[in-house]
Parts: sequence; structure tokens; C-alpha cells
Amino acid sequence: MPDLALAALALLIEAAAGYPARLLGWIGHPVIWAGRLISALDRTLNREALGFAGRRACGVLAVILLLGCAIGPAFAVQWALWALAGPVGLFLCALLGSSLLAQRALHTHVADVATALEREGLAAGRRAVSRIVGRDPERLDEAGVSRAAIESLAENFSDGIVAPAFWMAVGGLPGAAAYKALNTADSMIGHKTARHEAFGWAAARLDDLVNLPASRLSGLLIIAAAAILPGASPKGAWIAMWRDAARHRSPNAGWPEAAMAGALGISIAGPRSYGGVEAPAAYMGDGRREIGAADIRAALRLYRWADGLGVGLLCLCALIAFSVRG
Repeated sequence: MPDLALAALALLIEAAAGYPARLLGWIGHPVIWAGRLISALDRTLNREALGFAGRRACGVLAVILLLGCAIGPAFAVQWALWALAGPVGLFLCALLGSSLLAQRALHTHVADVATALEREGLAAGRRAVSRIVGRDPERLDEAGVSRAAIESLAENFSDGIVAPAFWMAVGGLPGAAAYKALNTADSMIGHKTARHEAFGWAAARLDDLVNLPASRLSGLLIIAAAAILPGASPKGAWIAMWRDAARHRSPNAGWPEAAMAGALGISIAGPRSYGGVEAPAAYMGDGRREIGAADIRAALRLYRWADGLGVGLLCLCALIAFSVRG
């Protein structure tokens, strides 16, 4: 299966059409399906009576079962479509693979925060940003809402677009499905809470590992986009990424976040509140901290260029691979 072509075509389809709302209403979404399975495994296997070591072992088992349920059907569908339908099968696989990408949805959700701030003020901005971040929205001022939106845009550029496309290019539909399942598991159970510190250990560590290449690539794409976009600073992005990324609490999120902050001359991340509890965190970038809706718009422009460069690069790689193979 020409996986480079599959990933490139899936990105183009998703950029053009997104995931139809009607389809979401009819059958849900792969992330929703994975979430239901993860919740069931959490309820069934994550028992306090097992102790820390037992719960960690059950967490490993849960990840194995989750990956099996993601990879098996994806492999069967990809093999059947390609074997039976040839090039048409490639398009159908790409159509399915596009559901694992989030270019349009990410842009829409972040743009909604800017629109809410511009048209209805801080209260509306808080409501809009609460749909994409987990921190306490009522404690955010306009700058805090704007930082949260830009952080989400940068981090999810890596997690929601570059990473699944990367693993689709490497491992086809099964690779992208496995990545998406792991990423969903990390978001649900990969937290250092009393319930999930042991059970979610395997999901969190594996998610860190599989995001390593995409997070660095995402940062480089943002730097390249900054070199094209008027008003953005590729030098600032490069300096901020290499200086600040390692200070982030995540081994991966700091790369695109710091690159975006440096490119726009702002500071994002920093301390935040979850459930009324203050969580210390380093700032990404050393620019302005008082930012607003205009800065979200600037980040969205940079994101569009970075995403376009990524799609173009993958299409070029697919064409080269096709010409060499041909």
C-alpha cells in the first residue's frame, strides 16, 4: 500500500471537507468509539484492590487490547479495499483516514474563541475556550483565554494533524488508527491522579514516545511558515523552540508551542489552574504576555501556512516515491 500517497490524500480530503456533522450524528467518530472502549476498560480493569503494581499491569493489558481493536479492523479494511479496488481503494482508504485528522475542526474551534472575544467579550471567550482546554475558564482574563487558545492550536497541530499523518505515512491506516487510539487513551487516563497514575502509566509513556517525531517536525514547520508569513519571526521561533521546549511539562508539546510563541513575539503557557488547583508551568517564548483576539488570528494565519507546508511536503514525498517506484 502506498502509504505516503494515502496520508497525502487523506490530508487533502480532510482539508477540503472535514468530518461531516451529519455523519457525526449518525455513527459518531473514531475518537468517540475509542473513548467508549477506554472507558469500559477503565471500569473493568482499573480496580483499587489490585494495588499499584496490579493496576499498572492491567493498564498495560488495556493498551494492548485497545491497540488490537484499532489495528486489526484498520488493517483488514485497508487490505480489502486495496486488494479489491486498486486505486479506488486508495481513495476510499484515504477517505476513512481523513476522519483521523483534524485540520478543519482545529481551525474552527480556535477561531471560535477569537470570534467570541471580538463580538461578545470575555464571558463568551471563556465559554468558547472551555471547549478545547481543560483548565478553569472562569479564572482566565482575556490574555489567559488567548494564551490557552494559541497553546491548544500549537499542541493540536502536532497531536491532531502532523502525528496521525506521520504514522499514516509510516504504517498506513493501521498506523494512524493505533496513534489515535493511544492519544485518546492518554487524554482520558494518562493523568497522575490517584485513580490513573498506575493504570494510565503505559498509555502516557507510549503517547510520549509516538509523539516525539511529530512534535519536532511541527516546530520546524512553524519555523518554516514564519519565514514566509509577513510579520512573523523565524529566528524568534527557532530561538524560543530550542531554549524553551525542554522546560515544558510535556516532552512534546513545548516544541510547537515555543516555536509559535517565538514566531509571534508573545509568551504562552505558564501557570494555570485545574479544578481550583494551581499548576506551575514554564512560559514558552519571552514576548508579550498581554495578548488578545488579534494574536489568536495571527496564530491561525501561521497555522494555515505551517499546515499547508506540511501537506505540500508530504505530497512531494509521495510524488518522488511514486516516480522512483514507477
